[in-house]
Amino acid sequence: MKILLAGCNGQVGCEICRKAPGYELDVVATDINNLDITDIDAIRKLQAKHQADIVVNAAAYTAVDRAETDSQIAYDVNALGAQNLAITAGEYNLPILHVSTDYVFSGTASSPYRDDAEPDPRSVYGATKLAGEQLVAKANPRHLTLRTSWVFGIDGQNFVKTMLRLSNEQDEINVVSDQFGSPTFAGHIATALLKLTKKYQQTGELVWGNYNFCDRDATNWHQFAEKIMQLGLENGLITSTPVVQPILTEDYPTPATRPLYSVMDCSRFEQIFPHIGISSWESGLREMIAFLSGTGK
Repeated sequence: MKILLAGCNGQVGCEICRKAPGYELDVVATDINNLDITDIDAIRKLQAKHQADIVVNAAAYTAVDRAETDSQIAYDVNALGAQNLAITAGEYNLPILHVSTDYVFSGTASSPYRDDAEPDPRSVYGATKLAGEQLVAKANPRHLTLRTSWVFGIDGQNFVKTMLRLSNEQDEINVVSDQFGSPTFAGHIATALLKLTKKYQQTGELVWGNYNFCDRDATNWHQFAEKIMQLGLENGLITSTPVVQPILTEDYPTPATRPLYSVMDCSRFEQIFPHIGISSWESGLREMIAFLSGTGK
C-alpha cells in the first residue's frame, strides 16, 4: 500500500514518515520542495509516476497571524491545494485523508463542539481551512477529514519547544489562561491516519466524512505550559522552572482572533473507529519530552 503524502516536513507529516514502516506502508513523501499542491498538473504528474493507493494531505499554511495579510497564499494552499489533491485522487478512484483544524469554529461555545456543529471561523486561517474542507468534500466523496487542535510534535516549531526554550532564557513567562482547547500530539494524529489507511487497505472502504479528532482532556495554555515545565525539568531539558504568570487574551493581542473555547467532542470518531481510539495529550507530551531528552524512541 502506497501513500501519496503532501506535507512530509510538517509536524504530522514527519510522524507519518517515521511510523509508516511499522504499518508496512510505503510513503511517497512530498513537500513544497518537490511538489507544489497549488499546481494540479504537478500532482497529476507525480501520481502518474508513483501510482499511489491513497492520498494523505498533511500540508497547510499554518502561520495563523501572517495569514491575516497573506490571505491569498493561505487560500491557495489550504483551500485550492487541498482541492487539487482531492480532484487528483478522485481521477484515480482513490480516497483522500485530510487534516483540518478547530479554527473552523468560532470559539464562542461553552460546551465541546460536535462534528455537526456549524462552522464559523473568525480568522483568515480558519476560513481558508474551512474552504479546504468544503472543496475536498465536493471534489471527492471518498474523503475523510480529521479536525484537530493545538498540534505539537517532535519535529518543527511549536508551543512545547517555545516553552522549553523560554524556560532556559527567562525567570518569568506570561501565558494566556483564558483559551481552552485540547493539545494534540502529532504522533497521535499520524497514528490515526496510518490506522485509517490500513483499515482502508483491508476493507476497501471507510465511513467517509468530517470528524473531530484531538487528544483527550481539555486544558488552557497556562496549564499546558506548567506541565511542559514539569516534565522538561524531570527529564533534564531545563535546569529550573520559571514563574508562569497567567494572563488574559486581551493582554496579548494578535493579528488573528484565537478561539477562546475550541474543545471538540470526538465521540463519533471513537464510536466509528474504536480500533484507533483517543489518547491523552499528556501521554503525547511525555513521549515527545522523552524523545527530546534521548530517553525515548
